[in-house]
Amino acid sequence: MIASRTSLRRIGWAALLAVCCALLFALSLRVNALKSEVRRAENRIVALRTETMYLETEYETRSNQQQLSAWNAVDFGYVAPNAGQYMENVRQLAALGKAAAPDAPAPIRVASAPTEAPGVMPAMVSPLTGKPLGAEDEAEDAAPVDHDTAAAALDDRLGKVEHDRPATPGRSTKAEKKPSSEGVRP
Repeated sequence: MIASRTSLRRIGWAALLAVCCALLFALSLRVNALKSEVRRAENRIVALRTETMYLETEYETRSNQQQLSAWNAVDFGYVAPNAGQYMENVRQLAALGKAAAPDAPAPIRVASAPTEAPGVMPAMVSPLTGKPLGAEDEAEDAAPVDHDTAAAALDDRLGKVEHDRPATPGRSTKAEKKPSSEGVRP
């Protein structure tokens, strides 16, 4: 009997534990359902507030339209355009223009650069030599450019150039001749 009493007690505790778990599960389902209802109610409240704001704005707009209509009837006298007010072409619109009054300011004019032909860009010129860039490339192939000569040409064209920094020992004042790299491609 002692063995059966202990087994019965274990079965009783297991049954009680199973009932408690089932009740806990049912309670959690009920809590989640209630939370879901609260969320739906909150969403509905937000939707109703948005709709209320929209309706208030609509009401204010319509009341302002009545006020504007009253002002228009009394003060401004604006009317909607009718079919006779539309122009059929540009000439009818130009016919409505008036000649400038004697004391009217001169019209604003836009500056334009003369071009040789429409769409043709002028040739680019080197700031050092003043020659077109194509002619300068041919001259470079013939003889190397001397830095002093180029600086003197630039001085003549722009005026005297004053250097703020002194010459450093590692810096040479004349252009160094670089070996020709003809036939070598990078």
